[in-house]
Amino acid sequence: MRNTAKHQGLRNQLVAQLQSKGITDAAVLAAIAKVPRHLFLNSSFEDYAYQDKAFPIGADQTISQPYTVAFQSQLLAIEPDHKILEIGTGSGYQTAILCELGAKVYSIERQNELFKQTSILLPKLGIRPKHLSFGDGYKGLPNHAPFDSIIVTAGAPSIPQALMAQLKIGGKLVIPVGETQLIMTLLIRKNETQFEKHEHGECRFVPLLEDKN
Repeated sequence: MRNTAKHQGLRNQLVAQLQSKGITDAAVLAAIAKVPRHLFLNSSFEDYAYQDKAFPIGADQTISQPYTVAFQSQLLAIEPDHKILEIGTGSGYQTAILCELGAKVYSIERQNELFKQTSILLPKLGIRPKHLSFGDGYKGLPNHAPFDSIIVTAGAPSIPQALMAQLKIGGKLVIPVGETQLIMTLLIRKNETQFEKHEHGECRFVPLLEDKN
């Protein structure tokens, strides 16, 4: 799997672009500089992999634009050994960034096609999340809770109660929320019953799909 000096140069350019857009977390920028995004895309997109754009990855899903990945990661203020639940493994790129930041990543994906692809790709790249799961992101992973942070990489009309319940006291949940327009939302758990909410502007994501069965 090719990862050349040219790819590194393109990643460095992407990092400079993200800095110009307001990403300041040095660890997040270092992770973006290291993780080979082109390997998470169809080879036909390789020449465009380090543009700050989203691309299709199959199963009607997309790989988020690098700014979105960096911004969500920055909002979580991740520290090494943080236990993180990721809703929507997708291509595995965000998963790889979280692992590069030193987090213990538990990720869940409801598209079986993507789950199978990512389960093969991540080990090939030497990226080892603690747990990859095929299932309903709305339900989270209660058997592995509580989590220091939860990141949701799809838009939901409201914040799933099950995910709020799986957050540690002091933990952070980042999720795009909205019925018609999505707002990037940060929820911080203050105690057993109270959450502090911060909104960080409009964003675009594929919808978070719920298993109604």
